[in-house]
Amino acid sequence: MRCVRSFVPRLALLLAMSLAHALSGAQGSIPEPTEPTNQPQAPPATVSQPTLPPPVSGHQGKLLLASGVSSIDGTAGGGLTPWAMTGSYATGDSFGASAYLTRAVVQDYALTGYGAAVAWGDRVEVSIGRQDFHTGQSIAPLGFPGLRLKQTIVGLKVRLAGDAILDSDRLMPQIAVGIQYKDLDAANFAPVLRSLGARTQGTDFYVSATKLFLAQSVLLNGTLRATRANQNGLLGFGSSRQDDYRLQAEMSAALLLRKDVALGIEYRCKPDNLNGVAFGRGLREDDWKDAFIAWTPAKWVSLTLAYVDLGHIVPALTPKRQTGTYVSAQFSY
Repeated sequence: MRCVRSFVPRLALLLAMSLAHALSGAQGSIPEPTEPTNQPQAPPATVSQPTLPPPVSGHQGKLLLASGVSSIDGTAGGGLTPWAMTGSYATGDSFGASAYLTRAVVQDYALTGYGAAVAWGDRVEVSIGRQDFHTGQSIAPLGFPGLRLKQTIVGLKVRLAGDAILDSDRLMPQIAVGIQYKDLDAANFAPVLRSLGARTQGTDFYVSATKLFLAQSVLLNGTLRATRANQNGLLGFGSSRQDDYRLQAEMSAALLLRKDVALGIEYRCKPDNLNGVAFGRGLREDDWKDAFIAWTPAKWVSLTLAYVDLGHIVPALTPKRQTGTYVSAQFSY
């Protein structure tokens, strides 16, 4: 709950900044009062109000970047956290699909991810992701040089209410709930995880709310996740010290520089279940964060580049903060 309490002020600040930007734009359009004169006044010009384009049926019905990108878990959203959108450009009763390839390299570790998602309209998304976590020589002192931890993630997301685009002129966000089943293949490292009280299978539950301020080109997302995952599941689930589900907050904020380019930041709280189980605080888990730029030159492809800060990962063996780069390519239909 510590992370949840610290997350709420961050999200409130982002909302306040976006609303202030919207109000300042509205105030700037109000003309200054003028002194009355006896001169005849010309009839006011008729100004048409801007309106959203009519919805388009089919797999090309959304705006560019309206489905986000593929997260490291395979669901649509930012790189680290899911959004309430589904992972394709499908609308109405049509089906859409997306596939992605991701690579993240930090100080002592590397992660390769790939997967696909299928969506029905903007209502339901089914996803599958595969992660290959390469530890290099970081765990060699424990007798596991070159250890690779592999995880499969199967996800389901359902939109419950709201429409991020059609409701962009209201405060109502788009809201979705999701579930992610995770299965870790820890190979000969599994006995070590069991000695810490960690399982190799787990399930996350989350709810996401995504708000698009279309006129201001700002997107905000907040997610609450119930999880027992250690390092997103790559070090198992739960521990002998903490085996209950814990509520973790996640946030994203993005600014659309133009219709095909977005800048954003993300912050993801982590449960820190392994802290104190062994090596004192040598297994502690820090929150994750990133700053990204996403480019979508066409609806069928998007490219993302990010600076990531994963904090400390097993600092008893790798004391450096794990910072580095994240690149991802998504292909959509």
